[in-house]
Amino acid sequence: MGNWNVYLSGEIHTDWREQIEAGIKAAALPVALSAPVTHHEASDDCGVAILGAEPDKFWHDNKGAKINAIRTRTLIEKSDIVVVRFGDKYRQWNAAFDAGYAAALGKSLIVMHGPDHQHALKEVDAAALAVVETPEQIVRILEYVINSHLAGYTQ
Repeated sequence: MGNWNVYLSGEIHTDWREQIEAGIKAAALPVALSAPVTHHEASDDCGVAILGAEPDKFWHDNKGAKINAIRTRTLIEKSDIVVVRFGDKYRQWNAAFDAGYAAALGKSLIVMHGPDHQHALKEVDAAALAVVETPEQIVRILEYVINSHLAGYTQ
C-alpha cells in the first residue's frame, strides 16, 4: 500500500500536530498528513476577505465556515484515518462536527483528549476506533496498523 492519508482535525493552540509529524518521520511511516487551516484569524475571516464584508457577524461567520468546509470536507473524504484532537482551552464544536462527519463517512476515527473531557465526549468516543491522550499513542497506532509492528513484540 502507498501513502496513508491522515487528516488532523481539532484544536490549533498546541503543537500536537508537529509532535505527530515528528513521530511519523522518526518511524519512517508512509503517511501524508493534512489539516484544516490552522491560522485562527485567516480561518475566521476568509469568507469576508474573499467574498466581501458583512455587517452581521452571523453572515461573516457563515461565509467563512462554508469556504473552510470546502477544504475540510474534501480532505476528510480523501483520508484513510481521521484524528480529532479536543484541547482544554476552547470548546471545539468544529472538531466535534468533523468527528461526526468522519464517522458518517465510515472513516477510521481516532479521538484525542484528556480525561476531563471523557463525559462530554462520550458519544464522539463511542464512534471512534481508538481514544488516546497523547500524540505518541497516535504514532504507535499508525506504526502498528501500517507496519504490523508493536514495540516490544517480535514476529
